[in-house]
Amino acid sequence: MATIEGYETKAGRRYMVRYRKPDRTTTKKRGFKTKRDANLFLASVEVDKATGAFIDPALANKTIAELGPSWLERKQGLKPSAYRPLEIAWRVHVEPVWGKFPISKIVFTDVQAWVTNLSIGDEKAKPAKKPKSATTVIRAYGVLAAILDDAVKDRRLQANPARGVDLPRKSKKEHVFLSHEQVRDLADNSKYPALIRVLAYCGLRWGEVTGLRVQDVDMIRRRLNVNQNAVDVGGKIKVGTPKSHERRSVPFPEFLAPAIGEACKGKHLEDLVFPNEDGSYLRAISGGSGRGSWFLKAVQRAGVPRVTPHDLRHTAASFAVSAGANVKAVQRMLGHSSASMTLDVYAELFDDDLDGVAIALNNVVSQMDVPKTCPNKA
Repeated sequence: MATIEGYETKAGRRYMVRYRKPDRTTTKKRGFKTKRDANLFLASVEVDKATGAFIDPALANKTIAELGPSWLERKQGLKPSAYRPLEIAWRVHVEPVWGKFPISKIVFTDVQAWVTNLSIGDEKAKPAKKPKSATTVIRAYGVLAAILDDAVKDRRLQANPARGVDLPRKSKKEHVFLSHEQVRDLADNSKYPALIRVLAYCGLRWGEVTGLRVQDVDMIRRRLNVNQNAVDVGGKIKVGTPKSHERRSVPFPEFLAPAIGEACKGKHLEDLVFPNEDGSYLRAISGGSGRGSWFLKAVQRAGVPRVTPHDLRHTAASFAVSAGANVKAVQRMLGHSSASMTLDVYAELFDDDLDGVAIALNNVVSQMDVPKTCPNKA
C-alpha cells in the first residue's frame, strides 16, 4: 500500500512517497516540496501501473556507458566493413559525450544541440573541433538513438528522447564518368591494365574484383561469378560474401576475354585472378593518404579526371546505359538490391529515356488529325 511521509531538511519540509512496483517490491521517491506534488506523482504511478506504462526508476538510471557496449556487441554479426564505422562512432563521438548520462536524464534539446555542434564544429574549443561530415554526424546520432530505442523496448524509457532531431543533409556527390578513350589511357598507364578494364566495363566493386578466383571465371559463357568480397577494414583484408550477401553473375565483353584469360593462365582454381605481386589480395592504396598508390599514379600519368577505383563502377554503368541496357539489366550487373536504387544512383544516365518518351508521343500525335495548337476561347 502506498504512503506519503513528511520529513525535515535544511531547505524546509519535504515529502516522500513509498509505493509498490508491479512486481510487488517496494520503492520510494523523495524530495517533493508539497504534499500535493507527492499525491500527483503517486496518482501518475497508479495510472501507469494500471495501463502497463510503468517504468522502474532503477532501470531508467542505467547510463549510456552501461548500455552501449552490449548494443555494439549485438552488431558484430554485421559485415566487418559495416561494423567498424559503428564502433568508431561509438568510441569517438557517442561514449565520450553521453557515457555518464543516465538514460532518464537525456532530453531532446540536448541531443539536438550535440548534433548541431558536431555539424558546425567549435573553433573556441581547445583543441578546436572541426565540423564533421553529414555521414559522420548521422552515423553517430544513429548509434545513440538505437541504444535509446533498445531502452524503450526493454521498458527502461517510455519514449526515445532522441527521435525527431533535425539532421544534416547528405550532399550528393557528382559522379565522374570516363570515356572509352580515357579508360584506354588509364589502363595503358596502369600496372594492372586488365584489372582497370574489368572495373570500367563490368562494374564490379573493388572488393569483388580483387576477390575473384580463377574458378569464378567462366570463359565459355564470358561471365565473372561474384562469390566473395575482399574488403580492407582497418588495414586488414576481411574476406566474406558479396555486399547484401547476394552472389551474382556479371557478363564481360568479348574484347576482354584475352586479357582475362591471360590473367588466369597457369593458376590453380583457388588462386586470385588479380593478386598482388606476392599473391595476396591487391590494394589500390598504399598507406592512409594514398600517396604511392599505383592507381593514383596511373590516373596522373594518363591525365584523366581524378577518379577512384569505385568511380570506374560509375563509368561501367554509363557505358551499359549508352549501349542500350535497361535499368533492370544495369541493376543486375552492379548488384544493386533493386531497380529503384539504380535509378536513384544513376538517374542522370536515363535522361535520354525521357527524351524518347517525348519523341514517341510526338510521332503518335503527328499521325493523327488533331490540331497542333490550342484554339483561343471566346
